[in-house]
Amino acid sequence: MALAGGRNLVRAGRPEFDFDRPDELPALLARLAPSLVVNAAAYTAVDRAEADAEAAARANTEGPATLARYCAQAGIPLIHVSTDYVFDGDKGAPYVEEDAPNPTGVYGATKLAGERAVLAACPRAIVLRTSWVYGATGRNFVLTMLNAARKTDRLRVVADQIGCPTATQDLAAAILAIADRLAAEGWKPEFAGVFHAAGSGWTSWHGLAEAVFQAAARHGGPQPVVEAIATADWPTPVRRPPDSRLDCGRLARVFGLRLPDWRHSVAVTVDAVFCDDPIPLHSALTV
Repeated sequence: MALAGGRNLVRAGRPEFDFDRPDELPALLARLAPSLVVNAAAYTAVDRAEADAEAAARANTEGPATLARYCAQAGIPLIHVSTDYVFDGDKGAPYVEEDAPNPTGVYGATKLAGERAVLAACPRAIVLRTSWVYGATGRNFVLTMLNAARKTDRLRVVADQIGCPTATQDLAAAILAIADRLAAEGWKPEFAGVFHAAGSGWTSWHGLAEAVFQAAARHGGPQPVVEAIATADWPTPVRRPPDSRLDCGRLARVFGLRLPDWRHSVAVTVDAVFCDDPIPLHSALTV
């Protein structure tokens, strides 16, 4: 994929590369000789991680640490994607980067350990914590809702957990904008560390579901009744953060980036699902 300024984006993923085969990583990186590395790979099955902690640690901690060591030796930046699940969600207000993490399960704990390993190993590391990620492809809440509504006319969705929904196209645009900034200006000390990067505004899972079906209505999509339920009515092996809102002010101050309002991006994503059109990245950010 060609980027601005004549640079190229090379995607390295399965089957070419897998964190379960870490011994192959040095040769791959040596062959690609990147000027910057973005790590968006992760073990994200929150509940399954409780019984598969070793696999979660390989993908979320050990793999990122290996990448960070390579980037440090090569003198290049590493952008590492992390999660709101490093927090327990009990603050009662949006989290800033300086708030003390307190993950409630293996997934969050391994992601937090990965953050710390990356920052310890690579002086040019940028950690982007994001939340409630969804897109027009893959496995995510938006597609789960649309698929479920094709099978039933009534859905039950948790209404007492709140967070900042983040569209994949918006997060990708932010990452590319940061990469452009690094290419144009070179590395600066203020670029290092943790940044929160999530969609603007917040809602509950129930509110997100309602927005999905409101957008789907324009395309003749399913219109189920969406019943609001409590977390206690939908038990899971791992406790979810009740309030994982992220304050993204540092991203705006340092990089001049603010992701779009979640309502706008949900509509854009649902439009793409029904129209099968690619989503442009250039319109995703405000400065």
